[in-house]
Amino acid sequence: MQVYYTNNEQETEALGERFSAGLPGGAVVAMYGDLGAGKTAFVRGMARGMGLSCRVSSPTFTIVNEYLGDRELIHFDMYRLSGADELFEIGWEDYLNRGAVCAVEWSEKVQDAFFGDEIRVTIEKLGDTRRKITIEEGAAC
Repeated sequence: MQVYYTNNEQETEALGERFSAGLPGGAVVAMYGDLGAGKTAFVRGMARGMGLSCRVSSPTFTIVNEYLGDRELIHFDMYRLSGADELFEIGWEDYLNRGAVCAVEWSEKVQDAFFGDEIRVTIEKLGDTRRKITIEEGAAC
């Protein structure tokens, strides 16, 4: 387990960028945190760290955004889903089989969709802009 502290959105993005630079294809990043904690900012950084220059926005209404380039990042927002069954209905296993990095916001809503090898990123608000970001890897999460 690794714990980081950031003081603003730019630092949260920079941490996401460093985190994703060496991430292998097929990695699942299960993200946890309250509304406005910085999950999407972290994913913006992930995209940059993966060499993607696309505009990253929260897929709250579309459920999933795909960012394509030399590497592939699939960004899910589970806020509007009622459970893992709905995620499987939209093709979760097909996304996993593509070998892309999958970043999943609001993962607590779809816990049953994970297989124990996901990387867990928890972002806690410590103030208006200060965040505690905990990264746990693998089945020990």
